[in-house]
Amino acid sequence: MIWFFGLSGAGKTTLAKEVLQEYKERNIPTILLDGDVLRNGINKNLGFSKDDRSENVRRIAEICKLMLQANVVPIVAAITPYESDRTAVENIIGKNNILLVHVKCPINICEERDPKGLYALARKGKIKNFTGISDAYEETKMASITIDTEKNNINNSISKLLNFLSTTTLINI
Repeated sequence: MIWFFGLSGAGKTTLAKEVLQEYKERNIPTILLDGDVLRNGINKNLGFSKDDRSENVRRIAEICKLMLQANVVPIVAAITPYESDRTAVENIIGKNNILLVHVKCPINICEERDPKGLYALARKGKIKNFTGISDAYEETKMASITIDTEKNNINNSISKLLNFLSTTTLINI
């Protein structure tokens, strides 16, 4: 499976959708699990406390485990702000069955992009526990690959990612 993580506005979902399209064109059974979408459904009872964020990630990982058992490649786009949760995902899925893609982008650039207007609301205190503003985002030491969307435009980011995927024996496209 492929798990994209990074700050809100970094480009996780955009990259995940591109990989999804590549897989579909190759008739590889796949599904995109977007953290925002799941929070409107299966995880709608969770808030944004550290415990709720960890439970959100755990549930997504368990769904992915079921998908893998059905021979479907899950692609996840979720902030996943804590390194301990990224480790938990590896433990649930199995380290040999997951690629962790860190979508790196400085918070000031994410705020400029602010596709959902969330940073502005967080800065005004209207959203509590917002990752990178009033809650932590822990930098990673465990990514399979880092895609820097500040330094690379979307086309270069996608190209870099697809080139990486084509070289891995775990998930070859």
